Amino acid sequence: MDFQMFLKLSISAILGLIIGLERELKRKPVGLKTCLVISIVSCLLTIVSIESAYIFPMKDHITMDPLRLAAQIVSGIGFLGAGVILRRGNDSISGLTTAALIWGAAGIGIAVGAGFYWESIFGVALLIVSVELIPLLTTLFGPKQLREKEILLQITVLDSKNIANVIEAIQEKNIHIKTVRIKDLDEQHHLIKLKVTVDQKRSTTDVYYSIHDIPSITNIDIESV
Repeated sequence: MDFQMFLKLSISAILGLIIGLERELKRKPVGLKTCLVISIVSCLLTIVSIESAYIFPMKDHITMDPLRLAAQIVSGIGFLGAGVILRRGNDSISGLTTAALIWGAAGIGIAVGAGFYWESIFGVALLIVSVELIPLLTTLFGPKQLREKEILLQITVLDSKNIANVIEAIQEKNIHIKTVRIKDLDEQHHLIKLKVTVDQKRSTTDVYYSIHDIPSITNIDIESV
């Protein structure tokens, strides 16, 4: 094994470490070790694929695609990505960014294994900027919709005649209602499930306190998406 292969694996490990560290700092299910393994092994398989294409034809006159194994990595890594995408009980989906970064770590490993060092380094830099800096800028300077966050509210209202008044009172608290679902618990109590949006800077506790004293509400369950 020559120095060039050691260099490829080392660069791949460093770049995978950077991607994994970003996920680890956010306490995501796929972190440092997973991204390291993906990046290093993807790089190794790419090296094997390329080197085999030049070794075997000289010995046995076999024709091989230099990136045949690398092509299978791109599709095969999908099962890891699918494993971190979760559908919660509130119908929201999480883990898409982590799944995308798994795929990205594999792509970086393939690129380094194929010898595209500077392109890989620049690619990782763009990935970190994309998942860290861009969301921050959009919350500060982007359209209003990008500066809002979703919150799920479940409130129990006493007497069905008060439902309309309660919804109107919530909207007066600078809480924008997107969806409404009403369920009868018994003759007196009614469950209202709301998906609402508020300013990104507004805390979940502030939303709770703002609706806590609305008349006819007997119970509140609040969750930030």
